[in-house]
Amino acid sequence: MSKPRALVVLVPLLLLTACGTEGGTGSGAGAGEPDLPVAGTHWTVEAVTLDGRRSAAPDGTHVDFERDGSVRGDTGCNSLDAGVVVEGDTLTFTPHSVTEKGCPADRQRFEKELLKAFSGPLKGTMKGDGLRLASADRRSSVELTAEEEVPLRGTTWKIDGAFPGGGNGGPSTAQLYADRSGKARFVLGADGKLTGNLGCNDFSATARLDEKARTLTVEGPAATTRMMCTSPQMKLETKLYELLDGPLTYRLNHRTLTLTDASGEGLTATASAR
Repeated sequence: MSKPRALVVLVPLLLLTACGTEGGTGSGAGAGEPDLPVAGTHWTVEAVTLDGRRSAAPDGTHVDFERDGSVRGDTGCNSLDAGVVVEGDTLTFTPHSVTEKGCPADRQRFEKELLKAFSGPLKGTMKGDGLRLASADRRSSVELTAEEEVPLRGTTWKIDGAFPGGGNGGPSTAQLYADRSGKARFVLGADGKLTGNLGCNDFSATARLDEKARTLTVEGPAATTRMMCTSPQMKLETKLYELLDGPLTYRLNHRTLTLTDASGEGLTATASAR
């Protein structure tokens, strides 16, 4: 898949976002119509229709419209990050970046369909908890359903990577260690058990959650299995192992989670599809 084509997907997708961007430059499409209220909303991509053929989206396909005008999401294969502007129900976007990783054939096929459906001008129609984006000729459309905020406990958090301390810190800093395998994840159970995978080995630990202080304290080094993996996986695993030992400050934003230690180092994670 070429990067230019991936950006084509972003355009409409972000166009969609543009509808609800606060402080946008839109004029209501010249007809006095208000911009669609999508800023600060989060959506699951349910399906794509091309020339009458409807394809259901794979788990994890979603679009998040942030209040700062940025759009983040997942095509079912690659991640999206862009900016948007909206005029009424006409959507326009400014692309920032799209990843280019390989995926199983069924996910690649859906991504191609999503790219086609998200090409050209799109008009958004909201009804109940649904949002439909359609081409002018109505031959192509994308179906979205609003998502509820996920809880910290009981959710499977897919680790995107670890970032360094110092400077601004946080996920805005270039990540030193990214999870290329897609295996790194964890779940915090109701019993306080923290279990998952560090990118190579499975791990378990006990953790205390203080929702008032917004802290998650891992008590002692995590217990792990002892498999050997590739160098990039082991580097990520070593960093995650170091982070998951002691108090961490957490920030939960709908379906994204950031854990940061006292030095400013931390990790970012995204909620897996339920």
